[in-house]
Amino acid sequence: MIRIMAVNDEHEILHQPSLDDLNHADIRWYWVDFNAPSEEEAQLLQQHFHFHPLAIEDCHHWLQRPKLDHYDDIHFFVLHAMNPDTLAAEEIDMFWGSNFIVTFHSRPLKEMDEVWQRMAEHQRLREKGNVYLAYFIIDKLVDEYFPSLYRIEDQLNEIEIRGKNVPLHMLMNEIFEIRAKLLKIRKTIVPMTELLYRVINSERIEGLKERIVYFTDIYDHLLKLSETIEANRELTADIRDSYVSINSYRMNTIMKTLTVITTIFMPLTFIAGVYGMNFQRMPELAWHWGYYMVLLIMLAIGVGMYLWFRYKRWFD
Repeated sequence: MIRIMAVNDEHEILHQPSLDDLNHADIRWYWVDFNAPSEEEAQLLQQHFHFHPLAIEDCHHWLQRPKLDHYDDIHFFVLHAMNPDTLAAEEIDMFWGSNFIVTFHSRPLKEMDEVWQRMAEHQRLREKGNVYLAYFIIDKLVDEYFPSLYRIEDQLNEIEIRGKNVPLHMLMNEIFEIRAKLLKIRKTIVPMTELLYRVINSERIEGLKERIVYFTDIYDHLLKLSETIEANRELTADIRDSYVSINSYRMNTIMKTLTVITTIFMPLTFIAGVYGMNFQRMPELAWHWGYYMVLLIMLAIGVGMYLWFRYKRWFD
């Protein structure tokens, strides 16, 4: 489907314009949105608009890294939206000319629908021209990154609250799942940050300097998102390391206790082993009080070693 929004000199929207009507003198600027286009509609990028073949090729190769390419007086953007359910990136291609914006995306996106509706309803926004529209599209995409990141922060806060009551293996699974989500978001946000840095430092985009403050605001949002991601990744690493340390401490305590018990029983086992041998000439075997004396010696050794380990604070 192709949607067309053409704005005349009075900043009014022309009803049901065709692509050929976009060249009329009274058209101030226009927006053509290729919303999940068919193959025939996608061919209009070449047949009607005559965009650069490399840019058109990029439109048909999903999924690329966010970037900005300049083709004479037309600037080609690869942008990323974020699927709130899977956190996967979804590509939006944008051609930015002196008096038009052309967007291309393979499936309907609510961000684009919301921008379209706002521009259609508010003349004040249309008066700001196609440069503001480009800002509005990118800003809307970036704004939709925040809810996904906030949900991950809520998960981390919940883990901190109930962490002591959750088995360690379950906790580790949740932590690694969150780190995977953060990594997936980071793969979208970092390239978008680099893209906005190029935009605000570009000298080739017409009309950008008058609206540079808007794009700088998007860049600040992306920096905030990047910092939040890094903070959350550090938090997950701290939680993981803390619980691994606690588990290691517990294991060391258990092993120390078992070692102490084994050490106490070693001499007792040795004595029992000696007198359990089947030699005929063992003088102590014929002694009337031998059995009781051996038991007393074994008890003394056991108690003595226990007291010695207590003195050495091995049980603390």
